[in-house]
Amino acid sequence: MQSALGIVIPVGPGDQAWRGLLPQLKQAGAKDVVLSTCRSEDADAASAASDVRVVQGACGRGRQLNTGARAVAGDWLWFLHADSRIDTKTLRAMQRFVAEDAREIGFFDLRFLDDGPRWMLLNEWGARLRSRGFGLPFGDQGLLMPRHVFDALGGFDETLASGEDHALIWAAHLRGIALRALRAPIRTSARKYAERGWLRTTWQHLRLTHAQATRFSREAAARHPRGSIR
Repeated sequence: MQSALGIVIPVGPGDQAWRGLLPQLKQAGAKDVVLSTCRSEDADAASAASDVRVVQGACGRGRQLNTGARAVAGDWLWFLHADSRIDTKTLRAMQRFVAEDAREIGFFDLRFLDDGPRWMLLNEWGARLRSRGFGLPFGDQGLLMPRHVFDALGGFDETLASGEDHALIWAAHLRGIALRALRAPIRTSARKYAERGWLRTTWQHLRLTHAQATRFSREAAARHPRGSIR
């Protein structure tokens, strides 16, 4: 039986970036696409979009991701950020992975749009090392997984103000769930690096990643018994 894909896109307060993403998803072959909002005005604005459903719940990325996952139809879940941008290569890699019906979590290679400093190539290299070398892909890399894997992990931690994607990956490691680099790009804006300064922003991300890795690895070990999901 062919697997059905559901796509979940959390929408932050006042965020309109999803308008550029939706047209790129038309060829995804998804059973369902859900925009998960947390304000009535955002839900009203999104409801005018075609070929998409809108759900509204509590604010917070973890909460909105879980709300969207519960609402979306499909036995595969693809979590995308509203400002993500994809292309044909991305879609083909996604479809091949879903067709395999693998019991893994797939992720894509992070690329940056041409709206930031020239040094962003170093950030792309760093993201590749982090995700492929250390097995720590983040949510802006388009996490893709079977629903039963998501359910077994208990979804995203809604108590976290940030880093819910990082925490989920640590939980997956403790449960013996493999991660696979799908070797296709997902692009995102580098505007904040231009606005806040490349070195300052990059250093803040490195410090935050290290702090989260230390915390989440310990918490995952306490919450999730070792062993694989069948």
